[in-house]
Amino acid sequence: MESLGEMTAEWLQYRADFCPQADALQWFRQLMQETSWQQPQITLFGRTQPVPRLTAWYGDEAAQYQYSGIEHQPLPWTSLLNAIKQKVESETGDVFNSVLLNLYRDGADSNGWHADDEPEISAKHGIASLSLGAERRFRLRTQQQPRKSLGYLELQSGSLLYMRPGAQQALQHCISKTRRPVGPRINLTFRFIAPL
Repeated sequence: MESLGEMTAEWLQYRADFCPQADALQWFRQLMQETSWQQPQITLFGRTQPVPRLTAWYGDEAAQYQYSGIEHQPLPWTSLLNAIKQKVESETGDVFNSVLLNLYRDGADSNGWHADDEPEISAKHGIASLSLGAERRFRLRTQQQPRKSLGYLELQSGSLLYMRPGAQQALQHCISKTRRPVGPRINLTFRFIAPL
């Protein structure tokens, strides 16, 4: 892991051993089978194309969410997702009412530079990101121009990254494509969606 410096330490809390590897493997296999994966279309710079990963949105009934023109109506919590949510809340001391799942099938799947700062996402809450499966590189840079690279984390299976309140206004992040042979990874990002 590259050193991320003092600025990111203010906003991020990373625990590599959040869950035992046996649990991480079991959760990964169950989520691969049980999740209602979708691949929505997204329009960027006038071009419509499929999102370069599979996604699913679960949460409380009122936790409706929109980003990049895609509206997400939450599916009801499964028993597994609810159990994981409770563990994440206990670890972070935060409260969440929804989770976005991303399935990165291989190194060609990615998530470009962004901040999770849509108006529906409560700025009073952080965002907790659980990684299961293959390790992927999580890159960081400043939100303010001129952009400054802040390094990266190699997100291990079973790890939890908590982005504290305010992190989305200060930082951007991405999961870049890679030509390295890499297996599938599931990422769960727990959020609190507030009614607008």
